Amino acid sequence: MRLALFDLDNTLLSGDSDFEWGLFLAAQGVHDREAYEAQNLAFYEEYKAGTLDIHRFLQFQLGPLGRHSRAELDRWHAQFMQERILPLITEKARQLVREEQARADLVAIVTATNRFVTGPIAAAFGIEHLVATEPETGPDGQFTGKACGLPCFREGKIACVDAWLHRLGQRWSDFDTTVFYSDSLNDLPLLGRVSHPVAVNPDDTLRAHARAADWPILELHS
Repeated sequence: MRLALFDLDNTLLSGDSDFEWGLFLAAQGVHDREAYEAQNLAFYEEYKAGTLDIHRFLQFQLGPLGRHSRAELDRWHAQFMQERILPLITEKARQLVREEQARADLVAIVTATNRFVTGPIAAAFGIEHLVATEPETGPDGQFTGKACGLPCFREGKIACVDAWLHRLGQRWSDFDTTVFYSDSLNDLPLLGRVSHPVAVNPDDTLRAHARAADWPILELHS
């Protein structure tokens, strides 16, 4: 059996959905644009450097979800998909997904970005399973602006995949082949867990690691 896992941002997407969502909200006037964009960029640079404090970032990123109704957020997200996300989905990425769906027994996106942002993106790729950071909701179904459970980030991705497989009644050992596609040094823990790690347009640290370990390097985006 084959398990195929994909990172999302800068892997299947030729950009970062978390970063783009922040910019989109700023453009809608939801935040003070200059201040928000500066903080958003600072967090993004920390992420690329491998120094991101995920809990501080989630307080920043999930806060707006708790300050607006689901109806308003859903309306914004539909616009966000059209304006910011669909242009980041390349035919090469769609083809890679189709190839894995044809040969793998189970396919999922595994991302640190929260499920509200990424759920419709996974659907746009035709991928049923999404393992993501979960935003907390209250009894009324509205977001609280906080994260629920373990962030799906760095080593947390392994734990989140473990929990997801358990919910499906499966285990890592059920699969003869496990593959994970990612661009980021932050995904080295999960890349090291699978039998077939693949670096996709990797950052400098991951590229060096992949070359040293003789991992495949895929240039999916120009």
